[in-house]
Amino acid sequence: MQLLDRYLQAIKFWLPKSQQDDIVAELSEDIRSQIEEREHELGRKLNQAELEFILKQRGRPFLVANRYLPQQYLIGPVLFPVYKFVLKIVALCYLVPWLLVWVGFRVFDPRYRATHTISGDLLGAWGSLWMTAFLVIGTVTAIFAGLERAQSKSKFLENWNPAKLPPVRDARQIPRYVSVLGVVANLVFLTWWLNGKWSLIVFEHSGVRITLTTAWQFFFWSILLFSVLNVPFFVVSFFRPYWTVLRASIQLAFDFAGATIFCLFLNSRILVEIVAPNLSPERAARIVNAINTNMSRALPFVAIACALAIGLTDVGRIIRLRAGRTRPAQDLGAAAHHLS
Repeated sequence: MQLLDRYLQAIKFWLPKSQQDDIVAELSEDIRSQIEEREHELGRKLNQAELEFILKQRGRPFLVANRYLPQQYLIGPVLFPVYKFVLKIVALCYLVPWLLVWVGFRVFDPRYRATHTISGDLLGAWGSLWMTAFLVIGTVTAIFAGLERAQSKSKFLENWNPAKLPPVRDARQIPRYVSVLGVVANLVFLTWWLNGKWSLIVFEHSGVRITLTTAWQFFFWSILLFSVLNVPFFVVSFFRPYWTVLRASIQLAFDFAGATIFCLFLNSRILVEIVAPNLSPERAARIVNAINTNMSRALPFVAIACALAIGLTDVGRIIRLRAGRTRPAQDLGAAAHHLS
């Protein structure tokens, strides 16, 4: 039985000292009983290969010892779903926007492509990205590891009150306070917007004057129209506070049109002139050109952000509403089929 003794010794190495003798004695008795039963069946002593087979069935010494050890986690099963959720938020709020900005520069900015090679970005910008990513993920992991230790000692997650659970959320419901705020905000905006914002001179005070191109009239009336149409939309939502596919589609059309107008505004080189005391015409012209150029450069990033926002909110809402509308019919059909 030298092989069995070696096996038990390997298991003993991984066990807590205070429990080594008891656990090894229990295992030794159990395995020897199994060997004796097998020998009784065969009518002879087990050879080396047959003994190895029994020990292989038991498992590696480390794995066998692990069954007797207290289970320890860096982040246990209770907090792990929350940990994954937080990491997804980190990726969505930091890593994905960083990647989209980099792609936007590579695709839409010739100056960036001329001064930054892909290999240089991989060594420089991407290196800083991954360093920051590891730092952020490491920080989140350390925080949750600390929470795991605190939870294992105090069991603070077990102390909760069911009465404090949030109410059931209806995806179709529109909170009335949202409708009230929408009406008030649009009325306040209309009052401010109609107070001289139609003029091409959008600012004039203390010798400073900012003048826009005639294209401003188009944007002025477009924004005014959107604000006027939003008022009855919020009023209807107040008295009938639930989403329908039609209402969600109208909201999608509003948001898409508004995003389009804003993107056109960024690309219109809307600024014509800046006049200010102690500002030479040449310097003013450079400032105007810099502002218009930077607004145009921001266009692809704003367009991507608008597309993501509309897709996640408006399009997602319509998909959920359509799925919710068809599900009862599907359930009814399934029930009828079951009864038949």
